[in-house]
Amino acid sequence: MNLSFKNPFGIRSKLVFLSSFLLVIPWLGYQYILEMEDYLRRGQEQTVLGTAQALATALNERPELFNEGSYTPARRSEDLYVYPIFSPLSLDDGELHDWSEYQQYEVEYNNEDYSSANLNPTRYYEKEGSLSFKNMVGEYNGSLYAYFKVIDDKVVYRSRDALSVHRSDFLQVTMLSRETGEINQYVIAPHEPEFLYPFKVNDDYSEPVHEERISGQWYETGDGYEIELQIPMDMLGDRLGFAIFDVDDPGSRAINSVVATYKISDAERLGSLQIPTPEIDRIVAGMGHNNSRIQVVDRSGRVLLSVGDIQSATGLTVSTPITEGQVNKYWLYVQNKILNPLYYQILTKPSNDFIDDLYSGVTREGAHISSALNGNAFTQFRTLADTQTRLLEAAHPILANGEVIGAVVVDQNMNGLRTFRNQAMEALFNTILAVMLVVALGLFFFASRISARIRSLRNQAESIIDETGRVQNTIVASRNSDEIGDLSRSLSNIVERLTQYTSYLENMSSRLSHELRTPVTVVRSSLENLGLTETNSESAVYIQRAEEGISRLNLILTNMSEATRLEQMLQTSEKEKIDLSKVIPGCVEGYKLAYPEFKFDLDILENSIFIDGVPEYIAQLLDKLIANAVEFSYPDQPITIFCRALRDHTIFKVSNAGPYLPEEMKDRLFESMISVRPQEKQKQPHLGMGLHIARLITEFHGGQIRAENRQDREGVVITVVIPLFYR
Repeated sequence: MNLSFKNPFGIRSKLVFLSSFLLVIPWLGYQYILEMEDYLRRGQEQTVLGTAQALATALNERPELFNEGSYTPARRSEDLYVYPIFSPLSLDDGELHDWSEYQQYEVEYNNEDYSSANLNPTRYYEKEGSLSFKNMVGEYNGSLYAYFKVIDDKVVYRSRDALSVHRSDFLQVTMLSRETGEINQYVIAPHEPEFLYPFKVNDDYSEPVHEERISGQWYETGDGYEIELQIPMDMLGDRLGFAIFDVDDPGSRAINSVVATYKISDAERLGSLQIPTPEIDRIVAGMGHNNSRIQVVDRSGRVLLSVGDIQSATGLTVSTPITEGQVNKYWLYVQNKILNPLYYQILTKPSNDFIDDLYSGVTREGAHISSALNGNAFTQFRTLADTQTRLLEAAHPILANGEVIGAVVVDQNMNGLRTFRNQAMEALFNTILAVMLVVALGLFFFASRISARIRSLRNQAESIIDETGRVQNTIVASRNSDEIGDLSRSLSNIVERLTQYTSYLENMSSRLSHELRTPVTVVRSSLENLGLTETNSESAVYIQRAEEGISRLNLILTNMSEATRLEQMLQTSEKEKIDLSKVIPGCVEGYKLAYPEFKFDLDILENSIFIDGVPEYIAQLLDKLIANAVEFSYPDQPITIFCRALRDHTIFKVSNAGPYLPEEMKDRLFESMISVRPQEKQKQPHLGMGLHIARLITEFHGGQIRAENRQDREGVVITVVIPLFYR
């Protein structure tokens, strides 16, 4: 009986489960890189603060750098800060793309700041707040550049027939002349979107005279218009102001609204021009190669100079991505399409597509700048709203005579550090995945090898003993020196000794029968000779009992040797085509004569049933089955013999009405020396060899035999299945 069962958690599963604990290694590596990132962040913080401190030290005790020449620092809202422009601007392309990197410094002006109360009520007035503009002023190669983004719901151009220049929408430029020291006014009022044609005018806009030194272009937009302007620096004094005049009614052409950078009713209050000093430019330029954005702000927080942009100020210089030519294209595909999407479920990819709203104006603010302007150096990390971008900001005060005159602000985004961390994570994960894959595959194949060897050993062990309990195979001893090999050698030795002992037991009956027949014959002949002599009645009784014992012992020896002789005969017998429909009825007729007190019912068709076998052995098989059925049948109950051909087999059954078979004996009933007869019911010696001989004959014919309890009533049915004859 096979008691083995399928274990869902074999050695392979257990080793794979245990190897899964190797996943703690990536977690430890992840934590290590996070710690390393923290140390790098602290180091980057100290580096940024050190840069700010070094630049502030270079600017300390030099207040003249913040007020050089005739230009005064911007202190009022009317003041204009002139930003340095580092490349020439095109004024005829019809767009403001050239200003893209400077537009973050633009300033917005609207009529809420400059109400009609500040205007001359006899000439200008305001009906609605629909006018505003944004302005930025820069300097490049001896020229002042400016642009205006004007929001105007209705643009009215100057009539080509008009002699005046102020009866339409126009830009007024008011400046302190460097040449004469007087305040001059210039009007730009085009007939249509075109190149600028400026006029110098009097205070009442009379006597317009073309000024060819001022150039630029006027563009019309969906919500108003834009103006680009270029003025030579040698025309300018230290004061400058701009004003946008709006006319909405083409008929009356009356001024509807005015928005200006100064109070136009008081030209003496023009804004001051603040231009960064060349000395500050040189000092900051020397620090501008550390991958940071550096800015110098004055006491009011207004930016005096800016070097670099925050989008590219990553601080750390990371390695360039691997190109397709440097790595296998298949690995690149796996990395980009499979691994990276998996990694970036927990990692965040930095992006340079962000805008720092805090730094979008002309002035700078923040806790770090406020602290620096109060005399204390300060660093901070700040995360931009709605983004994953973090900024590192440091500010250091600039001192002169013990007072704070400004601050150096050094900014970096953390994208470089995050990119470095991501690259380290990717390399770590790739390495760990490769190592774990190799280890897992190695463990899997190692476990498969072990389980295969154990399974082979189990299969050999299961095939040693057949269904009848006889040892028919052995275990091949393994040459491996490990524990499994040692186990296989031990089992092989055990099976070899068990085979020898089983062979001894199987041959013992024949040897014992052979050895006992001689003394039995001597005893029988002695009793016969003793019976020929004169004996009294008392001696005759003992002689008769002795003869009965010798006959009983002789029957035992005959039964013991019968199975052995039959096995030897079966090995040399040749099969032939026989018809069971003729053999079985003939045998049944003989049983009726041999057992007249029992009734036999034969259920067989007249059709021929051919098998490949020996008729005498089939008859002997039926003899053993009928003898067993007769011995266990209840009186006056029939014994049924059934025979049919089904598909490619013939089936015949012998059933009797009698006691049930014990469940534990069903599989052992056909073994040698097994009997279920009670000792008190055995009228003659019985060694349980009858059904064992029946099994030997059945297996000789290539069939199977089994015993089962009847389902219809109390009793037992023995079924024999033998293949039909096909040649």
